[in-house]
Amino acid sequence: MILCITEKPSVGRDIARIVGATTRRDGYIEGNGYCVTWTFGHLCCLKEPHDYNSQWRRWSLSALPMIPPRFGIKLIDVGSYKQQFHTIENLIKQCDEIINCGDAGQEGELIQRWVMQKAGCDKPVKRLWISSLTDDAIREGFEHLRTHEDLEPLYTAGLCRAIGDWVLGMNATRLYSLKYGVNGQVLSIGRVQTPTLALVVNRQLEIENFKPTDYWELKTLYRDTLFSATGKSYDKEEKGKEMVERLKDFPLVVTDVTKKAGKEAPPRLFDLTSLQVECNKKLNLGAEETLRTIQSLYEKKVTTYPRVDTTYLTDDMFSKCGGILNSLTDYQMLMSPLRGKKLRKSKKVFDNSKVTDHHAIIPTGQPLPPGLSQAERDVFNLIALRFISVFFPDCSFEQTVVNAKVDNVSFKATGKVILDPGWKMVYAADRRVDEAERKPDDAEKESDDDAAVLPQFTKGEEGPHSPRLVKKTTQPPKYYTEGTLLKAMETAGAMVDDEDLREALKANGIGRPSTRAAIIEILYKRGYIVKERKSLRATPAAIELIGLIKEDLLKSAKLTGIWEGRLRQIERREYDAREFISQIKELISEITLSVLRDNSNRRIVAEQLTGDKTAPAEEPKPKKKRTKAKKE
Repeated sequence: MILCITEKPSVGRDIARIVGATTRRDGYIEGNGYCVTWTFGHLCCLKEPHDYNSQWRRWSLSALPMIPPRFGIKLIDVGSYKQQFHTIENLIKQCDEIINCGDAGQEGELIQRWVMQKAGCDKPVKRLWISSLTDDAIREGFEHLRTHEDLEPLYTAGLCRAIGDWVLGMNATRLYSLKYGVNGQVLSIGRVQTPTLALVVNRQLEIENFKPTDYWELKTLYRDTLFSATGKSYDKEEKGKEMVERLKDFPLVVTDVTKKAGKEAPPRLFDLTSLQVECNKKLNLGAEETLRTIQSLYEKKVTTYPRVDTTYLTDDMFSKCGGILNSLTDYQMLMSPLRGKKLRKSKKVFDNSKVTDHHAIIPTGQPLPPGLSQAERDVFNLIALRFISVFFPDCSFEQTVVNAKVDNVSFKATGKVILDPGWKMVYAADRRVDEAERKPDDAEKESDDDAAVLPQFTKGEEGPHSPRLVKKTTQPPKYYTEGTLLKAMETAGAMVDDEDLREALKANGIGRPSTRAAIIEILYKRGYIVKERKSLRATPAAIELIGLIKEDLLKSAKLTGIWEGRLRQIERREYDAREFISQIKELISEITLSVLRDNSNRRIVAEQLTGDKTAPAEEPKPKKKRTKAKKE
């Protein structure tokens, strides 16, 4: 008998149907030589401190750092979880072979392997690895099962992540709570949580300490076109007025007219983070809500695996894209310019070297089921439009730069004319809606892509003009929104808009795409951040906490990002897992010693903070849909 273990009952039912298992039992389905069972996400976790040492149940500075000689796992103490685990345990004893059908990612690998380890599995194991839950994808996956050993580095990286989060989260939370908390208050510290909070706090302090400065720019109106003086601004209005008076009697002379053709490629396909950013900006959905929505669309078979960090497709996907486009029945009018033409294949879309476990998020080609929520429809629409747009031509435009002089002062005017909108046609209707709904004080106000069209200018022409001063004031940076914070986490704090550079920085981003939303949720729940409209604000307690942490590796997004890079290297067998764990243990020992030596008697009074003395081992596990055990 072959035993298939999935991560949730709904996936179990899909796989059972494909393999021909039709008889429902208590906690599994059997038939045709197969048994299909499931977990409910995490059934097991790393042991808690008191499981290693009974004295560690009591929070005490003298017990820190807590570093077990060997880490172990335990069954989560929930009745339905225990019941389902024992079902799996009994089936493992009876089967001849196991197929691990967990979610195809690092966390899915960890969930399934922990269950098999706890059950004492000694049977041969193969791995189902699929990027969508369509029937065809499942069948193809069963035809190309991967070996258990092939996924060993992925599991090792996940285990290192869990142990690292346990060591830093458990110890640092107790250390800071006991040293700086008041009346048993928990100060939650985490390997990813704290650097993320530091990003919000540092941005807020930068805004609060910002001192606006007035300055004046010199401009002039010539032939209904506003020219700006190049490199000319004044810190005193009087100086600017003197220049206006001096220039008004001189003609403006056009010294050069340059026209340059340019092209703008379509935006990249979505990975999870960029989808969360877009949904926050366009749909006002939070990161966690977007993750829940895209997970639901994946389970309903209409989009591919969501917890991905690549924006590319593999080359072999190209042959399937025509069929997927044809399946998008609601978008056929939109795709009429593509009819009768060979589909475009861009290296910015199809590149095997940029895809490891899963490709970018795209539609699967399955029809939309009835009963989708409005959020599901809206998110699917964004994914469909992005997928369609990459097959359209680049947007072609002509950039015009007009240089001029008034006396010895240089001026410049620029204009941009769209020659062929290309892929922008796909978004034309959406942009109108978006711009109509946008409020002038939105936290993420975008500049207009299309500069004004200029009249025809000729080199050497001259004429009267109207110089003027325009008062400007220096502006502080904007508060983070969930979208911009996700971007900052992805690039370890570097604020980058260029898509190519963002791709390069992903290797050392903090957190994983699947857990960044959960990190933000934890910051809300701990009382460290609050949301005002779309802007994220740090609470006074959070500002105090980040202020008293002196250890850079606890709060630096850049340094934490380097450690994230190490975990990715472990996945690729390029870094020693033992070295990573050794560094974590050494770090927490150094942090403990440093904090214990602090004689400042500082305290954080933080009544608004929440939490209990279970001290979560950050980074949190990505939320899975929990399903109560029931007879299937």
